[in-house]
Amino acid sequence: MLQVMSDLSHLALPGAEIALRVTPKASRNEIRAGEDGLRAYVTVVPEGGKANREVQKLLAKALGVAKTRLTLIRGETARDKVFRLD
Repeated sequence: MLQVMSDLSHLALPGAEIALRVTPKASRNEIRAGEDGLRAYVTVVPEGGKANREVQKLLAKALGVAKTRLTLIRGETARDKVFRLD
């Protein structure tokens, strides 16, 4: 069962690595938690890094941190991404 998450502040620990699976061109921007981990849905197309920037912004908002504190460390062109909180 998937659950829409708007508050992920419990994951906002310095040095934490947050893995998620991204679905671009979705009907709305949201992050969901399920048995298989976090999933991010963004409305933008995955070209020129637009989807990555949107996921970074959405994840930062859910974590309650500035988007500049999130660094994409794996998955720049893949659907499975890992962000590190600096």
